[in-house]
Amino acid sequence: MINLSVPIPESAFSALRLDPAGLAQEKRIATAIQWDAQGMISQDKVAEIAGLNRAAFIDSFSQARVSRFQFRAEGLWEGLADVD
Repeated sequence: MINLSVPIPESAFSALRLDPAGLAQEKRIATAIQWDAQGMISQDKVAEIAGLNRAAFIDSFSQARVSRFQFRAEGLWEGLADVD
């Protein structure tokens, strides 16, 4: 595994009420959620990046107050066109 170093202001820890390890885990989950929402990589891979199993990763969406279901307008119209 590769470790990345990202500068974070010390004030962020108190504002978020997280220690460095907690903030790092939250960042991994937030990044994984973003990449999943963009459809960049598979759900299994983003769960691995988040450091969670797939079920726990899916649960993380509700904890992050993010909808697990992402719809694009063109996909919705394509789906409706298939309805007879």
